[in-house]
Amino acid sequence: MSEDRFLDIETKLAYQEDLVASLNRVVADQQRKLDELETACRKLVDRVVEQGEELAALRIQDAPPPHY
Repeated sequence: MSEDRFLDIETKLAYQEDLVASLNRVVADQQRKLDELETACRKLVDRVVEQGEELAALRIQDAPPPHY
């Protein structure tokens, strides 16, 4: 192989290594955001369930007596 070919291969390898590192950072950032969204969604679901239970309790308390 000629010196120019080795230089081309080394250049391409350096660009590929940089690309892999960049993609790794993107994937890590996306995973962090996904984790944050899952946590927020879990909190929202818990809050909706909690409010549903509170609403059900209020309906029972506000229900007319059985003789009506």
